[in-house]
Amino acid sequence: MSKQQIHFDPFSNAFSENPYRIYRELRESGKAHYFEPQNLWLLSRYEDVSAIARNPKMVRSLDGLETVEQTKKRQRAANWHDMPYHERVVQFSLLDSDGDIHRRLRKQIFGEFTARSIAHLENVVQTFVDGLLDKLQQRDDIEFINDFAAHIPGYVIGYLLGAPEENCSQLRLWSEQIVQFFDVDRSDEKKTIAENATKEFYHFLEDLRAERARKPQDDLISKMIIDEREGRYTRDEFISTCMLILMAGHGSTIDVLGSGMHTLLQHPQSMRALQEDPELTPTAIQEMFRFESPLPFFHRHALEDVKIAGQHFKKGTTFGLLYGSANRDPEQFEQADEFIITRTPNRHLAFGQGAHLCLGNNLARLNMRIIFDTLLHRFSNIQLVDERVIYKSGLSVRGPKALNISWQVKA
Repeated sequence: MSKQQIHFDPFSNAFSENPYRIYRELRESGKAHYFEPQNLWLLSRYEDVSAIARNPKMVRSLDGLETVEQTKKRQRAANWHDMPYHERVVQFSLLDSDGDIHRRLRKQIFGEFTARSIAHLENVVQTFVDGLLDKLQQRDDIEFINDFAAHIPGYVIGYLLGAPEENCSQLRLWSEQIVQFFDVDRSDEKKTIAENATKEFYHFLEDLRAERARKPQDDLISKMIIDEREGRYTRDEFISTCMLILMAGHGSTIDVLGSGMHTLLQHPQSMRALQEDPELTPTAIQEMFRFESPLPFFHRHALEDVKIAGQHFKKGTTFGLLYGSANRDPEQFEQADEFIITRTPNRHLAFGQGAHLCLGNNLARLNMRIIFDTLLHRFSNIQLVDERVIYKSGLSVRGPKALNISWQVKA
């Protein structure tokens, strides 16, 4: 099985500036590409990525595929070891479990994230967004990410779960410090930061759990306490699930808000169309997720031998699913590299597929719809202040580091 001679460096400036050139090379090769730093095979075409994501024999966890000794050896090689809190509630989670465990954990909270269940949050999100913009509208320009976008997902998810608003900025910091350790570069410095953040996050959630146990409220953590008491969660599963809810939709929503706004600024005709017709917002949001997928990579392990991309792979092979590439595949999407706000159907993979379809996809779209409708209704002449926008580096994230914009309040 030959290894493709394609230079794939997700930490290079060239990749963060434009990953889609290398994605195109990978797709056009027609084969899987071996990525040595993570000992996995990258899949780039929509058909291949979708097939693996939907296959129940392609799993997130290595349970059943390796011995305890092999697990320890792999953890040491990847610098995942000697992190007691991280191993208990981050390396194990709803996201990284499969089969009966995954189904049990997902079932407990699935109903809270349906479109119908989260509809009651519309007024919560609208009020919070309006309040932020009331404070910012006197300024001629803002840094869109840190002044505005970064405040919203944590507040909304915190509200749903039951975390006090005053803790939201700290929750964001912990989430970022933990998530950064999932990428290729797992230095000892990043390891210490991730473990400390996990420990502090753990004890925060333990204290919040104890408080809600004494005085239940109408929030998700109070409902989860009932499930724990009835044996549907262990204590670590309870904490891990709360932590995942707070982390999972946080950074990715901030990233797609930033890339979505940047894309609109690069396509002023699309921005004008949305200002004139808000009915286009839902399809425009779907296109934002497709065009710049905020979580462009996830992995799967093969529980059985499989043939994919014309190649045979053994049980135990790890695949890297390049959602960001699949969502630009011209075999699936006409004018795949064009941003088309009326695109329909739009069966993008930004939320994944199969058993691990993103639980918070309805909440993310609700946030996006309210945010962009409100912004485009209240402001005009929105422009980039700094034309050069630098995107984050790495395999697992896609979003601008900063986005300096100017605007005018509509009369």
